[in-house]
Amino acid sequence: MAKEVAGLIKLQIKGGAANPSPPVGPALGSKGINIMEFCKQFNARTQDKAGKILPVVITYYVDKSFDFVVKTPPVAIQLLEVAKLKSGSAEPNRVKVSELTWDQIRTIAQDKMVDLNCFTVGAAMTMVAGTARSMGITVKGEFPVNN
Repeated sequence: MAKEVAGLIKLQIKGGAANPSPPVGPALGSKGINIMEFCKQFNARTQDKAGKILPVVITYYVDKSFDFVVKTPPVAIQLLEVAKLKSGSAEPNRVKVSELTWDQIRTIAQDKMVDLNCFTVGAAMTMVAGTARSMGITVKGEFPVNN
């Protein structure tokens, strides 16, 4: 028989670096979830992605047990890594901080495709390009017609 879900918790944690300090400890402790058990499982599952910020959705149940799903890094973080920047532009409509190619946008879109709500790589590429635009990153060239 299925367990009764008590709720969801969404966090962003660096891969392989979960510890009981904020934000993890207070978020889980207030729900009565075993913090150290979560930290051990999360760190074991994400040790290959050490240092990258990973969104995690924790489903906790009435009996205080939990399951969690680790998602791919946010598009903004991936764009900053590819562009080798620390942050986006403070005024993205006036100050452009970097340029990327459509091939770089395609690799990010293919990586993030499982977490996006679109069906084609072309649609995912336009979503990633929109995020880049809002960060002050321009995309060189014309949109590739054949996806």
